[in-house]
Amino acid sequence: MKRLTLNIHSPKSGRKNPLKKASTGTVWMAPALGVSTLAVLLILFFAAGPSHGQITTTTTNSVANLLQMGLAVFNTIPAPADAPLLDASGNVVLDASGNPVSDPNEGFHVVIPQDFDPGHTNLVEAGWHDGLGCVTNGFIATPNATFTGVGGTALYSDAACPTGDPKDNKNEGLLLVKTGPTNNFAAATAELKKVRGITLTELGYDIRKSGGNLSALGSHCGAGAPRFDVITTDGIDHFVGDCNALPALGPDVTNISGDWVRLRWGSAQFALASPPITSTEVVQRIVILFDEGTDTGTDFFGAAIIDNVDVNGTLVGHGPDED
Repeated sequence: MKRLTLNIHSPKSGRKNPLKKASTGTVWMAPALGVSTLAVLLILFFAAGPSHGQITTTTTNSVANLLQMGLAVFNTIPAPADAPLLDASGNVVLDASGNPVSDPNEGFHVVIPQDFDPGHTNLVEAGWHDGLGCVTNGFIATPNATFTGVGGTALYSDAACPTGDPKDNKNEGLLLVKTGPTNNFAAATAELKKVRGITLTELGYDIRKSGGNLSALGSHCGAGAPRFDVITTDGIDHFVGDCNALPALGPDVTNISGDWVRLRWGSAQFALASPPITSTEVVQRIVILFDEGTDTGTDFFGAAIIDNVDVNGTLVGHGPDED
C-alpha cells in the first residue's frame, strides 16, 4: 500500500505552512515550553477538562493534527474494492494478468462506515441505522380511535431535505460517535465509494441539528468534525471542514428545519481548504472523519447523525446493506 505523506499549505497563498516541520513528529505531543510557575498552574487547570462553554477545538485539534489523523486513517484502512465488470453472462471480466476489470460505469453510490481504533479503546462507532435519516417523501401512521391499531397514514417530509437518496428505503442515517477526549487516537469514519478519478464541484451532507449549524443543540458540528478528508492523486490530504463556521468561511446552509440542516461546500470553500483544492485536482479517496470527543464544544456531545452525503450533486443516504 502506498503510504501518504503530510503536505500542509497556507489556505490563502498555497505556500508551505511553517507548522509542517513540527507536525511531522508525534501528533499529540506539544513542544517543551519555558513557562513560569503561574503559567504551569494555569495550563494544568485548563487541561483538567473544559467547563461548559469552553471550546477546546483550537487547542486540541490543530489543522496539523487533523491532517495527521486523516493520513493515519488513509494509511490504515484500505480503499474499498471496485465493483467488477461483468460480461453478458454475468461472469467477471479479467484482464491479461487475471485480475478483475473494474466496472467503468460504477460511480459514487454508497458510504461505508468503519471504526478507526488502533488502540482498541472501544470509544468510537460509525454505522448506518434505520429511522435516523432526514425524511424525504415519507409518511407517519396515525392510531385508530381505541389505539389498538393503525387508523390511517399522513404524508411527512422534512423541509431541510426536499431531495434525498432514491435507494434509501429505510430512512437510514449515519451515526458517528466519539466518546471521551478528542486526543484519543481513534475516529469514527465513513468512506465514499466510488469517487476516484473525479474533480470536485460540491460536497455536503444533512446534519441532524436544531437551530442551524452554529447552534449547540443536536449533533456535534465543530471546526474539525464531521469533516471531509480528500486525498488527491498526488497523495495530498485536504481538510474540508469548519462545519460550524459562518458561510464566508464555512459551508453554505441551503435548507434548514427545526430538526436538520443541509450544508454544502463548493468552490469558494474548497479554496479555503487546507491545503486548497483546485478545480483541476483529481480525487483519489474521500473519507468523512469524526474525531472530536465529548470535551469539544459548544455542545460537548461527541456524536453526530448525518444523511444524504453529497458529491457533485449525487446524494447517498445508505450504507452497504442497502446497496
